[in-house]
Amino acid sequence: MIIITGATGFIGSCLQAKLYQLKERTVIVDWLGDQGKWRNVAKHIPDDIILPENMDNFLATAKDVTAVIHLGAISETTAKDGDLVWKTNVDLSMRLWKWCTKNEVRFIYASSAATYGGANQAQDFNDDPQNIGLLKPLNLYGWSKQAFDMQVLDIVAQEQPTPPQWVGLKFFNVYGPNEYHKGKMISVVKVKFDDIVQGQAPKLFKSDQEGLVDGAQARDFIWVGDVVDVILWLLNNPQVNGIYNCGTGQARTYLDLAYAVCGAMNVSKQVDFIEMPEALKGQYQYFTQADMRRLQGAGYNKAFTSLENGIGQYVQDYLLKADSYL
Repeated sequence: MIIITGATGFIGSCLQAKLYQLKERTVIVDWLGDQGKWRNVAKHIPDDIILPENMDNFLATAKDVTAVIHLGAISETTAKDGDLVWKTNVDLSMRLWKWCTKNEVRFIYASSAATYGGANQAQDFNDDPQNIGLLKPLNLYGWSKQAFDMQVLDIVAQEQPTPPQWVGLKFFNVYGPNEYHKGKMISVVKVKFDDIVQGQAPKLFKSDQEGLVDGAQARDFIWVGDVVDVILWLLNNPQVNGIYNCGTGQARTYLDLAYAVCGAMNVSKQVDFIEMPEALKGQYQYFTQADMRRLQGAGYNKAFTSLENGIGQYVQDYLLKADSYL
């Protein structure tokens, strides 16, 4: 049995769908809430759904657990409640780490590319453990992910007991179906799609960085199916341990993305540039690009989906359908 936290959310529900297809027994630790998240798992119902406040009682008697995949977190980059973020993103993660260590259960958890903070050069996105302690996240969310990564690395450095497999994945900009509950944290792909549906040209933020033209801001956008493939590969390769980037290794501009959405929707390639909100200034990453050499060196050799193909799948197979859920 595999336990997945956060599995009524975006990445977690896509992973749940694949494990369900593979006939794996799963238990979800998450809230369904009142934002329609039940639809994310409606087609691939788990063996059980445990509310997070009941997780410790469940774990006290859980048997035959082979892995915990910890994706649950407060993931808003604009989160302000430091106590709640620490309790959720750090304390809860360490409780699961300790349980997995004690019960010899594999542990795969979500870190984040937000830990890289204001990095803006390709060489700055190196996931070598010796570099992780030097990172300077720009927001509370990224800092909380960095804090747990550092706790894990300290445990390993001190040669304290660990789960039989432990992996942290620094997710870059993930997009795909089942993200519809995410509000302001929904992917840029979905936002541009909505612009076009409303009869408008896709809107992009103007650049407020000297020397960078509007639309040239670039991110490493990764199709959610590729993220799921990486997690499944880790489950099939229990000898792999460490903290790894999870992106495509190729930065693409926001203009590329907007044009790809236009192409997938068969509309003219036009964009409108708008001013960047004050709340984002100073916390905005102008460039991200995952250095994937360490994961590939560990044996992962599957090609990543191109931005155009991923957006094409998302738009044609989901967003334009009456039922847009995976």
